[in-house]
Amino acid sequence: MQWREERGRRPTKVAGRAQILNGEDSIPSLSLNTCFEPVSREISEREFHHFQELVYNEAGIWLSTAKIPLLTGRLAKRLRHHGMKSFQEYYALVLESPEERIQMLDAISTNETHFFREPRHFELLKTTIFPEWIQQADAGRRSRAIRVLSAGCSTGQEPYSLAMILLDHFPAATGWQIEITATDLSTRTLEIAKRGVWPKDKTTDIPVEYLKGFMLKGIGEQTGKVKAGPEIRSLIQFSRVNLNEASYPFPGKFDVVFCRNVLIYFDLRSRDQVVRRLASYLAPRGYFFVGHAESLHQMGDVLSNYVPTVYRPASLFKREEGEERA
Repeated sequence: MQWREERGRRPTKVAGRAQILNGEDSIPSLSLNTCFEPVSREISEREFHHFQELVYNEAGIWLSTAKIPLLTGRLAKRLRHHGMKSFQEYYALVLESPEERIQMLDAISTNETHFFREPRHFELLKTTIFPEWIQQADAGRRSRAIRVLSAGCSTGQEPYSLAMILLDHFPAATGWQIEITATDLSTRTLEIAKRGVWPKDKTTDIPVEYLKGFMLKGIGEQTGKVKAGPEIRSLIQFSRVNLNEASYPFPGKFDVVFCRNVLIYFDLRSRDQVVRRLASYLAPRGYFFVGHAESLHQMGDVLSNYVPTVYRPASLFKREEGEERA
């Protein structure tokens, strides 16, 4: 056995979430044991525009010319993998192969995340939203089923953070059911998220009681690592979803949508389309969270600002205004 529970007991409190080309990868790249001839990192303006347009059409991400060095550096790995010497060769392959297009998007994705990122969001859940749900459930005005979407979940720290705080406040023993859907564009990062294993120094933002209650500490060969425990792993379903697609494979509505630090990588047109699609899956009294550098002020017909970086369906506010006038 390579894992054991952290010291301490699980919290006993019962109260009635792809970024593209944003710096170096946080995930170590695989070592290459085979010798390759040097791959030219020079890319022509025409070739860059081809990739720029392709990435935009596939993922809705617009790459500025400032991203040329990162683009060529990342794609050079794929060229070496296929024994190619030019970006023109590789572009032709990507056009022919849907599988390689996925690998290309994986290669140029950067995944920067950590546990309980933007703590004010989790504080809002704990102090305002969760008590509201409990009160509504006790009054028979909502079910005890909670559905959450973590869009652009990267290597999983966001959905696992959500699982911990939700399970702490809504234990199964009290009749609550929790379902978290976590998606990302990158198959590579989703595999890491599914494994749920991180170096111990990546878990410093997890509250001590959650670290002890929901995580397993590596022993033997796994010393220095931490793994998500079975209670929180069972709540999360991971799947690859391209937010640029015309529709998403989500059955039903979500009480909470986390789409944080993802929208900043889309141009205005793509961002508008993504938000409208995601908002269509938001429950009538749901909450839509974005990152601290993101704003949806131009989406007032769909979402209305609740507090900074948190939105609710515009129809909810219109309905409440109508009730007040009546």
